[in-house]
Amino acid sequence: MNLDILCLGEAMVEFNQTGGPDSDQYLRDFGGDTSNCAIAAARQGARVGYLTLVGDDPFGALLLDLWQREGVDTAGVAKRADAPTGIYFVTHGKAGHTFSYYRKGSAASRMLPADLPPGRIAAASILHVSGISLGVSTDLRATSFAAMAEAKKLGRRVSFDTNLRLKLWPLDLAREETHRAAALADILLPSLEDARALSGLEQPESILDFYHQLGGALVVLKCGAAGVLLRLKDGSRWRVPGHSVPSVDATGAGDCFDGAFLTEIARGASPPEAAAYANTAAALTTIGYGAVGPIPRRAAVEEFFRSVGSPKPEAF
Repeated sequence: MNLDILCLGEAMVEFNQTGGPDSDQYLRDFGGDTSNCAIAAARQGARVGYLTLVGDDPFGALLLDLWQREGVDTAGVAKRADAPTGIYFVTHGKAGHTFSYYRKGSAASRMLPADLPPGRIAAASILHVSGISLGVSTDLRATSFAAMAEAKKLGRRVSFDTNLRLKLWPLDLAREETHRAAALADILLPSLEDARALSGLEQPESILDFYHQLGGALVVLKCGAAGVLLRLKDGSRWRVPGHSVPSVDATGAGDCFDGAFLTEIARGASPPEAAAYANTAAALTTIGYGAVGPIPRRAAVEEFFRSVGSPKPEAF
């Protein structure tokens, strides 16, 4: 099967608090940043696959069923009988949402370069990896870099989201390894919050320049409700304004952006056009609870454009 996008990382089962900070109700959903990205891409019409390990347990079976229902190719997914599938909880309060992970020793954290299935990376146009995959474990980090090296050798494009999680590793190590990965990326997808912590810079324009000089041919800086800034390979800069929507949960919004953006790039859109589409998809995913359930399909994004209008990218 030829794929537009192949994502690598760890997927988990999510339990997301609903009804406010004092609620004892949790919605079961699914998470894992690169899995969310894969599902978002599939819902936009991309041919997408996933590379990971899951436990030979009920949660692993739920994930396999999820990907098959969503049209995500699972030829690169294997089970491990000696390790569990990771889970996590999301709680909500005045300061925003808090994640509590139970992933230590998970099947995906034990994934080695030897577990990469032959021919899967060659079958894809774009390989997508994230900073979370680098931080989960030394094994998954080595596997991520091996996959990126193979993609580069084969002439495939590498997409990388910095996705910084300091609960996984110290900032100094995260900075070193994330920047090493960023230098290999053809498409770099940092958030403004992550980029400030990793680069030590405050101004978005300076951050664009920093990552462009680091090696990213295309830098896409996600700024939340403020929109998106881009620096293209030719050095031009673009701004895409944000949307005002009744947001209740931003879990997975950046992952949705990644999947929608890569889909549009695979379809031949220009980076500013792809960012305008992806920014709308990401905004819509914040209207509902959970990382996967609220991810919109293409029809919903296009309907939003018809009713509200499409954001217009502007050079700056």
